[in-house]
Amino acid sequence: MSLIINGQEVQEGVIEGEFAQIKSHFERLGNVSCCERDEEFRGYARENVIARVLLSQEAAKRFGRLPGDQVDAAMRKLEESHGGQAGLLMALGAPLEDLELVRLDVEADLRVRMMIDALCDAEVPADEPALRRYYDEHPDAFLTPEQVRASHILKSPRGTDERKKAHEVLRTVRQQLLAGADFDELARRHSDRASDHIDFGFFKRGELPEEVESVAFSSAVGEVSPIFLSAYGCHLIKVTDRKPPMPRPFEDVRSEIRDRLLAERRAELTRKLAAELKERATIQDLTPRIETPVHAHVEAT
Repeated sequence: MSLIINGQEVQEGVIEGEFAQIKSHFERLGNVSCCERDEEFRGYARENVIARVLLSQEAAKRFGRLPGDQVDAAMRKLEESHGGQAGLLMALGAPLEDLELVRLDVEADLRVRMMIDALCDAEVPADEPALRRYYDEHPDAFLTPEQVRASHILKSPRGTDERKKAHEVLRTVRQQLLAGADFDELARRHSDRASDHIDFGFFKRGELPEEVESVAFSSAVGEVSPIFLSAYGCHLIKVTDRKPPMPRPFEDVRSEIRDRLLAERRAELTRKLAAELKERATIQDLTPRIETPVHAHVEAT
């Protein structure tokens, strides 16, 4: 499927690339398997591409070519975020000879951001009552992360025979723990890292290996885990304390709420402008397609 949007041709590969990203996103969420929603996702991709092209065309009308130093600065910032020019080109899958095309894309993105910024500047900024109202209406969005505290026994065998021995040791240790033995005492005697990793202290998700966190956050306080494996070896843990999520004070999240409201307003203004531009646009499909109702998901630029 390729398109002509106000006289500008959009190649099928652009839409296919957008489709691949959308499908990958839903697959990561576990919301799709194989090809069951491909036609729906192609509809999303078509609408997203149309919206982006229309916004880019409108921004070009309003701002024309941007000063070279402004584009240079944006290019440098983008390259720095990818570890240099080579990293940027690698991330984009573009050869060096396409660097000027990348620069044109960066300039187009800059113009769109300037256009949306101008729309947002015309809006009245969120006042204190609006910030407080958002805070009260979205209590789950402003909680401290759940934390657990756990003690740990680790055996790090190097081969199959050692792994079997380590497992047998931990089986015996676990039986002793379930019978009431002191965890720290057994850890000092049996853990391969007893000097620095008996008590993890409090931790939240994302701070320890995934296998450890999965067991710890699914265990009750005082519970001794089954033996489990990770890349580091064989583990036993005991959760010793837990801190549930707690509301963060309004004063601590005021700026975060303001940013959220501004982002929501920006996204809504972007969708509204894209819809208005589409009403006036001439859009032609160059390949046959089955029309299905879709709801485009237009990201704020």
